[in-house]
Amino acid sequence: MHTHQRPVSRLMAALLLALSVPATFAAGSDGVSPSTTDAVTLYAGGTVIDGTGAAPRANQDILVRGERIVAVGPHGTLEGARAAGVHTVDLHGGYVIPGLIDSHVHMATPPNAKRAQAILRRNLYAGVTAVRDMADDLRSVGELAREARAGEIPAPDIYYAALMAGPDFFADPRVGAASYGVTPGHSPWMQEINDKTDLREAVTLARGTSATAIKVYADLPPELVKGITAEAHRQHIMVWAHSAVFPTRPADVIDAGVDVVSHACYLAYQLEPVMLKSYEDHTPFHDALLAPRGDDPVIAGLYKDMLKHGTILDATGSLFVRYDAERKAHPDRKPLRCTGPTTTRLVRQAWKAGVPVSTGTDNDGGVDQVWPSVYDEIFFLAHDVGMPPLEALHSATLVGAQAAGQAKDMGSIEAGKLANFAVLSADPLKDIGNLHSIRLTVKRGHEYPRADYKPVTREEMGHDDDD
Repeated sequence: MHTHQRPVSRLMAALLLALSVPATFAAGSDGVSPSTTDAVTLYAGGTVIDGTGAAPRANQDILVRGERIVAVGPHGTLEGARAAGVHTVDLHGGYVIPGLIDSHVHMATPPNAKRAQAILRRNLYAGVTAVRDMADDLRSVGELAREARAGEIPAPDIYYAALMAGPDFFADPRVGAASYGVTPGHSPWMQEINDKTDLREAVTLARGTSATAIKVYADLPPELVKGITAEAHRQHIMVWAHSAVFPTRPADVIDAGVDVVSHACYLAYQLEPVMLKSYEDHTPFHDALLAPRGDDPVIAGLYKDMLKHGTILDATGSLFVRYDAERKAHPDRKPLRCTGPTTTRLVRQAWKAGVPVSTGTDNDGGVDQVWPSVYDEIFFLAHDVGMPPLEALHSATLVGAQAAGQAKDMGSIEAGKLANFAVLSADPLKDIGNLHSIRLTVKRGHEYPRADYKPVTREEMGHDDDD
């Protein structure tokens, strides 16, 4: 399989895709929804936990005009709060947190718009106002992003990646499902990369999908990981990567300068004396290679490099903990690359080292799940890793916004940012489980009361949840 097709045909494909994803509503655009108004609302008297990691502030007012927060301050002090036409929502006794962000979802592998919309609805009505889609069929994801941005469906905003991987990866059946109608590896949203690829053209094609980032996925040597990253940054697009790209070790992924690495588990492969030659080899990490107790010095070196480069860790820890529990009931299931305890240990060491950790799930939950999967990741950080609730909420909000490249507009409750926040009836700092007390989500200034939530149905979720 070769990637050096004629430039005209590949560029035409990118142009056609760009036309199918209207730029006005593409992820990261500054376009304004036609339904947006300049209505002014005062959310009065709540305790604000602003997402920055600062202590909560009691009896605060939040003044919102249209999509954005105008001001935040002590109750009764905001200029313009008593002007004619200002609608007031009484939040006394309530707790306000920034909209949550799931930094690792998959909305379209394979595309199923009905299922995706159901999952997005479940997310939004539970306080999730943005998600980071980690490589799917961007024809479908782009349309979901447009619908979410335009307010046509109740959904978080979606920021998404175009994938790049080595030739061996494109035998994966998931690629065919996400590239239907296009030769695997030759779509602008899922490109096969080898040493003959024109990286400038490849990145340009990826940008034509309106992606927020390029995801460096699998089966690439260190020099190509570094080359893709450098060219992407030259063209002002983020790079999200697996923390080990197999055969590229975690240290080389981090040193390439990628912005976010996914899966704390994969960092452990830095300790393996012989690195797996391909992503397709799922040999689990050998736990005995970690230091028997305390911080592992090799992993400490990785975290030092991540701090130097400003790399964010999308840990996806709850996935591994939950799978361990499932294997006890179904011992015939193959193990994942890491056990739950090893993954927990790696995330705990990252947190204590000061590495920013976001709340990615890599799991959308089944039809019987009432709450979004990001709650599981937040609970994992608080209960398994040991983060105080204030820090777990920081991970789920401002760090998530940074991972998606959107911290200028979201992730904290501050003047000038989007009016993305959730109102809880009980204090999440006393018990992180009080996320379940949510009574209202505000996304881009639009209210979604929890009482209006319609649970996902088996008909929406499809046959994948019949087992």
